[in-house]
Amino acid sequence: MRIVMPGGSGQVGMLLARAFHAAGDDVVVLSRRPVPAPWRVVAWDGVSDGPWMRELDGADVVVNLTGRSVNCRYTAANRQEILESRVRSTEAVGRAIAAAATPPRTWLQASTATIYAHSFDRANDEYTGRLGGQEGHAPPSWSFSIEVARAWEAALDAAATPGTRKVAMRSAITLSPDPEGIFDTLLGLVRHGLGGRASDGRQYLSWVHHEDFVAAVRWLIARPDLTGVVNIAAPNPLPNAHFMHALRVAAGVPVGLPAGPCLLELGAWLMRSETELMLKSRRVVPARLLDSGFRFRHPHWPEAAQALCDEWRARRRPAAA
Repeated sequence: MRIVMPGGSGQVGMLLARAFHAAGDDVVVLSRRPVPAPWRVVAWDGVSDGPWMRELDGADVVVNLTGRSVNCRYTAANRQEILESRVRSTEAVGRAIAAAATPPRTWLQASTATIYAHSFDRANDEYTGRLGGQEGHAPPSWSFSIEVARAWEAALDAAATPGTRKVAMRSAITLSPDPEGIFDTLLGLVRHGLGGRASDGRQYLSWVHHEDFVAAVRWLIARPDLTGVVNIAAPNPLPNAHFMHALRVAAGVPVGLPAGPCLLELGAWLMRSETELMLKSRRVVPARLLDSGFRFRHPHWPEAAQALCDEWRARRRPAAA
């Protein structure tokens, strides 16, 4: 296959690019900051029409992952960049597909499981899940993430690409042992004795092992009957306290300091992040993937955490002489 990946230079994009390239697919990454890679990397700005549009003509699949990281302080400037980087890049991809003489058969568009309601009592699937803003007990400041998610998907829906199948991938956090990724950060906290529960630890955490994320993307490409919204998350989300306990067990660290509200605020400020990323209860399940026959290799967090810790250690083990 020929696969074009706008925004494919981030952590998740690199996971996919490596997997597709290793399988012999023709991979083209569109990047604002092109650097040499085993696959072809083409410059674009994520906004303007340009020569990059030719890459989509005749491609089999477009996987758009473009978007500024939300792991930052939500200043006015950062909020604008988070929103515009997602919406304007999606609009640009839509224009390129519409202009192509031979448009891609499939457009997989990144979205986020954060679009669902802050929920403790029920899991959110694609059929009956409550979208954010319908809950009433989440802090008003969290509405920004919901607005971004809705605008992101609205840009996909508005794109006039009748010959191209569109899928909005509402993904949970993708965990891999790559340096400076989410798992690397969490494991670092655990290894330094800071891997206790966040607040009361009741908030659910939805996650997906990187091998399952890649497999799910391949599944979506191969299944022309799957269109619209698809959740990409392991089928067993769990409360933060249980999540961190399982990670400590896998890491071989017996205790972890809990983080109350004040410590969370301080930590978020020091890490230039927001407490919403740690406190929103994301209880999301992948009903459409499971209904279509997809099977997760890592459906349960304790086993997935052990596999990730083992892989993390193996990557950092000195090579034998």
